[in-house]
Amino acid sequence: MERVRDLSELPKAHLHLHFTGSMRPATVLELADKYGVRLPDALTDALTSGEPPKLRATDERGWFRFQRLYDAARSCLREPEDIQRLVREAAEEDLKDGSGWLEIQVDPTSYAPRMGGLIPTLEIILDAVDTTARETGLGMRVLVAANRMKHPLDARTLARLAVRYADRGVVGFGLSNDERRGMARDFDRAFHIAREGGLLSAPHGGELTGPASVRDCLDDLHAHRIGHGVRAAEDPRLLKRLADRQVTCEVCPASNVALGVYEKAEDVPLRTFFEAGVPMALGADDPLLFGSRLAAQYEIARHVHGFSDAELAELARQSVRGSAAPEDVRARLLAGVDEWLVRPAA
Repeated sequence: MERVRDLSELPKAHLHLHFTGSMRPATVLELADKYGVRLPDALTDALTSGEPPKLRATDERGWFRFQRLYDAARSCLREPEDIQRLVREAAEEDLKDGSGWLEIQVDPTSYAPRMGGLIPTLEIILDAVDTTARETGLGMRVLVAANRMKHPLDARTLARLAVRYADRGVVGFGLSNDERRGMARDFDRAFHIAREGGLLSAPHGGELTGPASVRDCLDDLHAHRIGHGVRAAEDPRLLKRLADRQVTCEVCPASNVALGVYEKAEDVPLRTFFEAGVPMALGADDPLLFGSRLAAQYEIARHVHGFSDAELAELARQSVRGSAAPEDVRARLLAGVDEWLVRPAA
């Protein structure tokens, strides 16, 4: 049997993890019982069996079903202590997987009705992140994300709020949900506000739709990073543009297959991106629904796409370089990657 290094010990940054989607299945079940929340059978079955629900979000009915399951899990977060628990458990899971830096993505408007409003919600989240970072040692920050399904004016409100809390742990501004709805250019003003306030621009694109979605993120939103971006593999000129600009794509292999973006793990274009020089940050996206966390994405790169330990180490470096981590944190993580690579394989 080939001797390989433990990927859970490879230092890395996690740049694509959604807030509700980071929850442990047992936590959702416990909170649902506590608050009397009736979860959809598909979600309960998935959480108890450990098998991800059967989803295919490439058609709108499938995406609606995915959102319904996600919303049901979100509805189990009712009190500030639930938020604190989620953040702590997400950090613990990341630490087990070798993460030294986590940027967790959240749309605070989704939780505001139960947490006393938009500002109190974001402050609860940021306080939880700050406390968790200090107590666990994991570098942790927040990326505030607007929703494509809502009005662009809502996104501007969120962008101003995100900038207001840039000194409290907000490092970036994103755009999530169904990219077939809401043109990127409709949100250009919100992203301008965020960039002017010093935040990273990190919209989703190139997941459910093709290369044009990635181009729009670059041209209209001046993206520093792209959430997913995998459909750029269909356009060699776009790949070169991403490589030339060193725009990091937050690639989530297990998610791509679970949502039907690709039929099987072998189809996810990890090797295409890597050989084209496009930096990647592997991410778990929504492990609650997709069944695998951060280290498992590196396992896919190793076992399905044939990445060597040297190449896996480079993927980890790319995740760190694409992050908003301070220079001292970057230096420590990059040194840790080098140390991992010279360690004897087990």
